[in-house]
Amino acid sequence: MGMQNETIRRVSRRDFLKTTGAIGGGAIIGQSASAQNTPISVQWGADADLASVSGTLQQLLWEAGLPRNISIDIIAGTEETDIREEQYTRWLSGNLSEPDMMLTDSGWTLNFVVRDQLLALDQHLSESVRNRVKNGYFEASVSTATGPDGNLYAVPLYPDFGMMLYRKDLVEQAGYDPEGENWAENSITWEKFSRATKDAMEQSGVPYGFTFQASLYEGLPCCDFNEFISTWGGAYFGGRKYLFGPIGERPVTIADPAVVNSIRMIRTFLRGQDDPFALDGYAGSIAPTGVLQWNEDTSFGPFGAGDAVMHRNWPYAINSAGAESALGDRLGVMPIPYAHTEKQSTYGVGGSTSALGGWHMAINPNSAKIDAAIQVLEAMTDDRIQLMLFEEIGLLPPEVSVLESQAAKQIPIMGSHVETLRRAGENAMPRPVTVAWAQESTKTAELVHTSYSGEMAPDAAMQELQSQLEEIEQYNRL
Repeated sequence: MGMQNETIRRVSRRDFLKTTGAIGGGAIIGQSASAQNTPISVQWGADADLASVSGTLQQLLWEAGLPRNISIDIIAGTEETDIREEQYTRWLSGNLSEPDMMLTDSGWTLNFVVRDQLLALDQHLSESVRNRVKNGYFEASVSTATGPDGNLYAVPLYPDFGMMLYRKDLVEQAGYDPEGENWAENSITWEKFSRATKDAMEQSGVPYGFTFQASLYEGLPCCDFNEFISTWGGAYFGGRKYLFGPIGERPVTIADPAVVNSIRMIRTFLRGQDDPFALDGYAGSIAPTGVLQWNEDTSFGPFGAGDAVMHRNWPYAINSAGAESALGDRLGVMPIPYAHTEKQSTYGVGGSTSALGGWHMAINPNSAKIDAAIQVLEAMTDDRIQLMLFEEIGLLPPEVSVLESQAAKQIPIMGSHVETLRRAGENAMPRPVTVAWAQESTKTAELVHTSYSGEMAPDAAMQELQSQLEEIEQYNRL
């Protein structure tokens, strides 16, 4: 995930090249027929945020070794990941030659791989770049860009981990000690989270407690719901072991009491003890019912404006909320809270768990400019580019050593949260992507949304989802 709206722009600027001295290992660009004088424009279907830094990005690509005759033309697409996937499906199924490159969600890149609709990269990338990606990038991200044959079909541009942003000043005024208890690395329970949110909300008078994403879209089953059930010790298919199959042979465990209780928790957050399925011991009525229509950007609005205590989102939101024109040093960031530990879970999940998101760079196999597009991909692995995107629009470096570098830690706003980001990344949970996921995520979104909305009892909704997932699994069984 991690798609952002075009209204979210850069919030800090500086001479970025000064920060790169602490890191080595820039991209190595191979010489080819593209390194001629004929101008070549590589069209890249991406997003508004990348388009907003296209000038800086182009200059850094050239400095990384991209031949000067090759330029990029970034086309800003929709912010909705499922709509983006549908658009790519139309383009690739129609064998269109453009765009030459595509920004693909880590959650559905493999759907195109199994349909042979992305270029296999191993035979095109230089050995040094290929090894850098496979051995130095975040393993979970690389796994979602690697096909069943072991080939890379995309290069991660950035990973994403769900984070909890909060108003540190309001929480402290309510009598809590996030600094002393090191909330930045030590997760708190959902129960404590609810009380802190309620206390800060009531004492400060801000209109909202907890804002998140629960609209009827892919972001619900892949991310927010995925985090909620995982932090309760629940799972779609019996834990991490069965995330990617085997379809039809793995256990369907979505009706487990841990999953049902996660829904009861959200209903408590929405309606308090007036909800017939509210959980005892949890502070309620801390989330607006508007979350049922909100995605990443609409849910960020109130928090960024200072009107909410807690906010679940992706790392890019840290960059926006932490700007001096927004919350500045009043911003706190912590890993996602939890209800049960791994030891308390039947499936070996639990504790603080972040949904794994992020986006990759893939190449259209029908492109007439494959050689040039490969050279763009290789240049994009340069650490200067990774750090520029981290600073300017809050995209995490996909290379572990770059995120942990001194240069990254010195970057305004984002740099001060590197340890929290790394902590979240340690327990990131991918969505269970297989060829069946498109059907399964749709059914999950519908039934979870229906139950969150109060139209269906949590246990009944999950029993129905259990039956539907079992049917889908058997239908798609290989």
